[in-house]
Amino acid sequence: MTTIAVLLAEGHLLVEDVPGVGKTTLARALARTIRGTVGRVQFTPDLLPGDLTGMTIYRTHDGTFEFRPGPIFANVVIGDEINRASPKTQSALLQCMEERQATVDGTTHELPRPFLVVATQNPVEMEGTYPLPEAQRDRFTACISVGYPSADAELEMLERRETTDPLDEIEPVTDVATLGRFIDVVHRVFAAEAVKRYAIDLVRATREDPDVRLGASPRASVQLLRVARAVAALSGREYVTPDDVQRLAAPVLAHRLVVNPSARASGRNATDIVDGVLARVPVPTPARR
Repeated sequence: MTTIAVLLAEGHLLVEDVPGVGKTTLARALARTIRGTVGRVQFTPDLLPGDLTGMTIYRTHDGTFEFRPGPIFANVVIGDEINRASPKTQSALLQCMEERQATVDGTTHELPRPFLVVATQNPVEMEGTYPLPEAQRDRFTACISVGYPSADAELEMLERRETTDPLDEIEPVTDVATLGRFIDVVHRVFAAEAVKRYAIDLVRATREDPDVRLGASPRASVQLLRVARAVAALSGREYVTPDDVQRLAAPVLAHRLVVNPSARASGRNATDIVDGVLARVPVPTPARR
């Protein structure tokens, strides 16, 4: 649900989990469901911004310059281990995510629509990595963890992978043009003022929590409402309810929070804080919607 909602909200997704749980497989599976272009980047310390955005090549045989686009010019861009790239390269990607355009040699090139970045990050093995700063994490609409599978699911995985790759069985279910129309429908989903204020109240409450050093930004309010509209559309409704806002509040808000060291020492994390905010912020009544 989170991944599809982020796609329809025209956002970007950060998948943060330990190695081997299927982060990249999730991103590749999503890309295969869309009959569009797919770019994949394996982030390494020596990756340069031009390796992402492309570069201008001088053609010696006719004396002209030709722009050769990089993997960022795709409908779905899979970024493996984004925290292994240098801050300069990370910034180049995040600028494209925010502005939906890339500037190469002084010329601005528009990125395709829809445009979704699914980046993976390993939070455990930190040697030789450049963790995303809070300002850059804020560019991602949501952050999710895949988690370990159950014993039965892991057994099924072993059996299915003995002879084939499950990704080979995935067929596209939509194309770029149809997906664009879906996104336009999501933008038109109605959100009452009371629901908008509820989303704002949730975001502001994270800034006032005593266990939080840095709360969610105004960008989080925008992204939370966009995702809530997508959840409403996926539920077959033309209007947003407070339940839609609550449903993905943790994936949208938790990764943006900087928790105080004392709270972390007591075992409280960002998701716990978002759960507490959801519990204490008043929900709009039906009359106020």
